[in-house]
Amino acid sequence: MDEQENSVSTTLSSNKRPSMSPSLQIPAPKKRVVLGEISNSTNDVVSTQNSAPKKPKSSLKKKKKKKTTKREGEALKTELVVRSVDPHKSDHSSSIYRHLLSLEMDMNKRSSPSYMGRVQNDISPNMRGILVDWLVEVAEEYQLVTDTLFLTVSYIDRYLSSYAISRNKLQLLGVACMLVASKYEEICPPRVEDFCYITDNTYIMEEVLEMERDVLKFLNFDTGPPTTKNFLRILTRAALENSKSSKTQLEFLSCYLVELSLLDYSCVQFLPSVVAASAIFLSRFMIQPEVHPWSLALQSYSGYRPSDLKMCVHVIHDLQLNIKGSSLRAVRDKYRRPKYACVGTLTSLPEIPAIYFEAIDI
Repeated sequence: MDEQENSVSTTLSSNKRPSMSPSLQIPAPKKRVVLGEISNSTNDVVSTQNSAPKKPKSSLKKKKKKKTTKREGEALKTELVVRSVDPHKSDHSSSIYRHLLSLEMDMNKRSSPSYMGRVQNDISPNMRGILVDWLVEVAEEYQLVTDTLFLTVSYIDRYLSSYAISRNKLQLLGVACMLVASKYEEICPPRVEDFCYITDNTYIMEEVLEMERDVLKFLNFDTGPPTTKNFLRILTRAALENSKSSKTQLEFLSCYLVELSLLDYSCVQFLPSVVAASAIFLSRFMIQPEVHPWSLALQSYSGYRPSDLKMCVHVIHDLQLNIKGSSLRAVRDKYRRPKYACVGTLTSLPEIPAIYFEAIDI
């Protein structure tokens, strides 16, 4: 495979930022984030600031949607984690949480956990990871709320679950999805021009707007699916009840873990509520490893027993320990800052005791 097949130039330069609206101006010392080449290896992110931006095309080819057969739909359903406890019968679960649980089971709001092999033929999980890592930096630079980032990744995965896309359009999809998410979540969202600028004008406004229309049409303008952040916000409050751990530390640490999960394609297989509950489980373990990280109250509230979370907890634990040696640093560097209580510097035991995944006695 030649160089052109292994990488796509989606570079940003460090030229002076053009004038922006006062509400979106970035402090002078801060530099524009840089997206290196999207390659098949997360350890091979090459900065090409001095290279000329790719000449944008004035139009996009119409994408062919691959239909999901009945058999594939049934196979997808079997991959969902089954709750051992019915939260609808629990007095502890709030009506909002129960509503979110019902929404996340809607297959139209879910991404396919096998879309990389079933739909895509020009992009890889590593390319997706590089894109998400870059979007984390973009969200930080434009001071976007975390919900915007989670919605953005949700849109990306749902779109890629149905449409094959070329690697040279992957960054375009990313900024278009963040544009849609910003309009949904932000009081003062960045302008289209800002997203063109952040790609070093690799794409023109017409291309971004056309991709935005494609995304909205695909979503059927349903831009508010439940995300991991929605569940985490509720479960964090439940976890802090009668807890001796620091509220700030538990909250930031769980946020750190769920943002790490965004980078890994394997986490697409898990329901948002499972990822949120697993992050709470692992956060409590990291803070107090000698204490059981789950409780009857959390089990009743979330609808999950420890055994239901075992696979997801292990995946996120490996991400936190960086077992694979990933070079993606945006999330880790973000949560190393004092603003987030430096939770990115916390370490975890290499193994989680198997007893913690056994049934909790009543």
